[in-house]
Amino acid sequence: MIRNLSESLDQLLAAELPGVQVEFVRPSDPYNPGQGLATLNLFLFDIRENVELRSNERVVTRLNNQATVEPPPLRVSCSYLVTAWPDGNLDLELREHRLLGDALQTFSRFPTIPAAFLQGGLAGQEPPLPMMAASTNGPPNPAEFWTAIANRLRASFVLSVTIGMPLFDPIVAPQVLTAETGLSLAAANGGGLEAIPGTREATFRIGGTLTDNAAAPVAEAVVTALQTGVQATTGDNGQYELGVLPAGNYTLRVRSGAVTQDFNVIVPAPLGADYDLQLV
Repeated sequence: MIRNLSESLDQLLAAELPGVQVEFVRPSDPYNPGQGLATLNLFLFDIRENVELRSNERVVTRLNNQATVEPPPLRVSCSYLVTAWPDGNLDLELREHRLLGDALQTFSRFPTIPAAFLQGGLAGQEPPLPMMAASTNGPPNPAEFWTAIANRLRASFVLSVTIGMPLFDPIVAPQVLTAETGLSLAAANGGGLEAIPGTREATFRIGGTLTDNAAAPVAEAVVTALQTGVQATTGDNGQYELGVLPAGNYTLRVRSGAVTQDFNVIVPAPLGADYDLQLV
């Protein structure tokens, strides 16, 4: 994933600064980039978790009665030391400053890496990858840093990009059609609590998909359990969820535009049945 990030930055610079060579090596002395080519070197010197963007929320997508659960990724900030190495022998310092300024200006135009340049596993990541040029997450003492990599102090800036690094594979499972919650009275027993037999009351949440007579999802329809008045509105994928409902027989009334239709269901659903509804 980190390699994909470096490849993405390479693609971005190739498009925005044609004719400039990009390298990702430690600029130790002697450092000799390709002769005859102006070079930008992006040295990856720091990798750490971005705790400000840490999330514990799973991403759930539903399609064709299947639910895909994606655990939250590790949000990692990668910091690159950007240095400029001009070609030729004349006015090297001024050309170095110009090349460094071009790189800073290029990166600063993009708060995130454009999707067209994302490589490998970074393509399609949500949220987009935030990018900060001239980040303050640089070495605390630049002189000591350059001494540590065996070179002399040089003009540079830090580019910081945060990526999402998946830790676990997505979990694919059938959608839950019925969720049951049970409550019971309890009595003290041996220092603990024990449910009193016969006092358990169960309630249910039910869910399904509403489609039209062509099997296309119907969005923004209102589904009402007439016996309790509980309502839900279908999403863009036609899915709805109703709760809390005691066990029993129900009439679900669907209103979609000028169309109204009733459906009889049993909660909980009998084996093999579901709560998918189709308008006719």
